[in-house]
Amino acid sequence: MNKVVANADDAIRDVFDGATIMIGGFGLCGIPENLIRALVRRGTKNLHTISNNVGVDGLGNGLLLAAGQIVHHIGSYVGENKLLEEMVLKGTIKLDLTPQGTFSERIRAGGAGIPAFYTPTGVGTSVAEGKETREFDGRTYVMERGLTADFAFVKAWKGDRQGNLIYRKTARNFNPMMATAAKITIAEVEHLVEPGELDPDQIHTPSIYVKRIFQGELYERRIERRTVRKADI
Repeated sequence: MNKVVANADDAIRDVFDGATIMIGGFGLCGIPENLIRALVRRGTKNLHTISNNVGVDGLGNGLLLAAGQIVHHIGSYVGENKLLEEMVLKGTIKLDLTPQGTFSERIRAGGAGIPAFYTPTGVGTSVAEGKETREFDGRTYVMERGLTADFAFVKAWKGDRQGNLIYRKTARNFNPMMATAAKITIAEVEHLVEPGELDPDQIHTPSIYVKRIFQGELYERRIERRTVRKADI
């Protein structure tokens, strides 16, 4: 089955106001840049986003934030975005912070059809407030819910026309599990190839999870924070 669409704008044609969207990548690595820019152009509002972070000012999910399109975000790291900080303090956006390991497992569980699980992470802290706790073998655990979404935006290194995907290095953070946890998964790839060109043993996301795929046009690959080694004195 050929799942290729012409471009990012075509790929997001049915994303609706109020949708819940998982957005893959880690920091600025492996993020679906073309899909994010297309969503900004479309102007879809009241979005509930699920992503490790909210990009940086002027790039990645930060573009959606600046456009006022996000009303609720679930993630694990927000330290690089000053605009988000301002919005949270003003109460113009709802933010749910989750420990990164728990965040990852919540997505994996959602994709596996597991509605909830118990973890010791966060017990005795604000993370556990209002959540069910239970003791197993003398240790207290907090219950966390699995996460699912209406759409998942993922970015892969290579993909074929049937939707099989191969990620490269850091892009394997969150993208593969998000691809399993949404009703509609849309993939943008750097290289779009014909079926049979990908080594089956190297495929990370099988085509069964992918609804649409296209070859991205522009990848900035920005670095979040540039640092240099201090000079020897």
